[in-house]
Amino acid sequence: MRADGVLFDKDGTLFDFSATWDVWAAGTLRDLAAGVPGRLRALADAAGYDLESARFRPQSRVIAGTNREAAECLAPELPHLSIAQIEDHLMRSSAEAQLTPVVALAPLLDALRGLGLRLGVMTNDTEFGARAHLGAAAVADRFDFIAGFDSGFGGKPSPAPLLAFARAQALDPARVVMVGDSRHDLTAGRAAGMQCVGVLTGPATAQDLAPLADAVLPDIGHLPDWLRGADG
Repeated sequence: MRADGVLFDKDGTLFDFSATWDVWAAGTLRDLAAGVPGRLRALADAAGYDLESARFRPQSRVIAGTNREAAECLAPELPHLSIAQIEDHLMRSSAEAQLTPVVALAPLLDALRGLGLRLGVMTNDTEFGARAHLGAAAVADRFDFIAGFDSGFGGKPSPAPLLAFARAQALDPARVVMVGDSRHDLTAGRAAGMQCVGVLTGPATAQDLAPLADAVLPDIGHLPDWLRGADG
């Protein structure tokens, strides 16, 4: 086995990014625009969201950023709301997003636990959102560690929250695999001294992820074979 623990990103890793968050963003931006002429377009531009294709643009700061950073992006177009109010709106609406798991999560996570691995989730979403989403998918109990950017360890690309997982589970960081769909995830993993696996269920391409990854896999369903030593 290549590792003793696996730390997952959430959005774009456990849950398909486009099928979940492109759809959620369309409704949320319309809610925030509240029918004010021109505001929807301005919010979409601020968020890096293409209204015509109903998708986030690859360079959007919202994709890998924290909930607070997303609120800060939108704040100039919502002068009647504080950043804290926007952040709260995003947190509560995202907690109710219709999730699309990339694979059947429970069997995969049970298989990983059966290999003796400690499992965690570290997301730049809020911890509230992470627990809501994992609970809705009925897999929260499979994880030994769940943290958001607001859990007291910071957010990615800092290695601090990843190292918090290793400490909490008494693991050598070099024996932990960080699995994510963005360069933020893998940059954090590298800085933490962890192994890094990229997955292609978010907006990033293999070319984006490969320079930072030990392997780039189509999705997390391929992870057990890689952990057992198959080439990525």
